[in-house]
Amino acid sequence: MAGPQVLRPPMRELLIRAGVELLEERGIDAVGVRAVSRRAGVSHGAPRRYFPSHRSLLAAIARTGIIDFVGVVRPILADATTPPRTRLIDSGEAYLDFAHRRPAMFDLMTRHDLLDRAGADLRSLTLPLMADLHAVVMEGTAGDTDDRLRTLALWASIHGIAVLASNQAFALYPGIPTPDDTSGSGAATARALLARAVDAHLA
Repeated sequence: MAGPQVLRPPMRELLIRAGVELLEERGIDAVGVRAVSRRAGVSHGAPRRYFPSHRSLLAAIARTGIIDFVGVVRPILADATTPPRTRLIDSGEAYLDFAHRRPAMFDLMTRHDLLDRAGADLRSLTLPLMADLHAVVMEGTAGDTDDRLRTLALWASIHGIAVLASNQAFALYPGIPTPDDTSGSGAATARALLARAVDAHLA
C-alpha cells in the first residue's frame, strides 16, 4: 500500500525557498538563476517563467526576509504601553539581532542598487515600517514639527551600528566588549550604543 503523497510546494515558492537557502548558506553572489534551479531540482529555464530577470528573483527572496524582519520590529514599535525611547532601543536591538542571525539576508534587503524597481512590491512592506518608526520618534520628541530628517538620521545610526556589528568591525576598537555577539556583555554594549543613538536624535 502506497504511503501518503508528499506534495511539493508551487514552483514559484519552491524556487524562492531554494534561493533563500543558497543566500543564507553562501551569500548573494551564490544566488544565480542556474544555482537556484539546481537547488530546487528543476530545469534551468523554469525560473524564467516566474522571474523575468535575476534581479526579480533576488527581490522575491528579499521579500521573505523583509516580511520576517517587519514581523518582529513593527509589534515593538506599536506597543503603546512602552515609552517611545524604550521602543526605539528595543526595535534597534531587534534590528541588530536580525543582522547578526541572518547577515546575508540583511545584506540583500538593503541592496537598493539591486532591488529598486525589481518587482515584489517591497516598498509596500518597508514604507509602513518607516512610518511607524517616524511616529514613535515624533511621540518621543513631543514635537509639533514633522521632522523626517530626525527619523532618517536615527535609522541611519541604528543601521550603521548593525552593519559594523555584523562585519565584526567593533573588534578594531579595544577596551569595551564588542556588540558583534548579541548575548552577554556584547549585548550590553549594543544596547548602550543604541541608547546613545536614540538619545542623540530625540534630544
